[in-house]
Amino acid sequence: MEDYEMLDTKLLIVDDDPNISELLKIYFEKEGYEVRTAGDGAEAISLFKIYEPDMVLLDIMLPKKDGWQVCREIREMSAKPIIMITAKGETFDKVLGLELGADDFVVKPLDMKELSARVKAVLRRYQNNASQGSEEGTIKFDNIEISKQKYELKLKGKSVDIPPKELELLYFLASNCNRVFSRDQLLDKVWGFDYLGDSRTVDVHVKRLREKLEGVSDKWVLKTVWGVGYKFELLN
Repeated sequence: MEDYEMLDTKLLIVDDDPNISELLKIYFEKEGYEVRTAGDGAEAISLFKIYEPDMVLLDIMLPKKDGWQVCREIREMSAKPIIMITAKGETFDKVLGLELGADDFVVKPLDMKELSARVKAVLRRYQNNASQGSEEGTIKFDNIEISKQKYELKLKGKSVDIPPKELELLYFLASNCNRVFSRDQLLDKVWGFDYLGDSRTVDVHVKRLREKLEGVSDKWVLKTVWGVGYKFELLN
């Protein structure tokens, strides 16, 4: 597979440690990226709106607004990829980050080659998903429309607010209707990387989807297949 094209790819690096920010900036600029840095959460949100980066490298421990809040606010306005950075590496942090819509998770101290590879992989997946959504258009079943291109969900003709990862999970299941996927398969297909830890995040996303989809139609269902996983099942 060819490397993701870095030319003109814009990164926003958010870390309150200027030494880390500068190190990352120098490294990724040498790799061909255009880079901006922010030292706190409030500045990160302002820069995101102005700079419109292709990806955000986001530290969790930040002044003014922490990484969780920054991730939430970005996800309210954009589906651009976010890689979260932490010194802890705890499973709770990973689960929370994924639930908020982060695309990947790295732990300090950073291995620059590994981080670079993860950045390229996430950008490639995002690009592929965007082009895939453009080609495939909108999935429609009774009382539901799912547009991955527009990141839009319509139920009974009305738009419904939905976080990007919930929409991607629903889109994936609906585009493979009647096929069962395990939690690990869904993490790989939707989140796109080998998740180290439990798979509670899939259960949480499915639970939230069911709350949105309750009573919408009797012609399909988001079904649990006990001992296996989940599927979007069309009913007779």
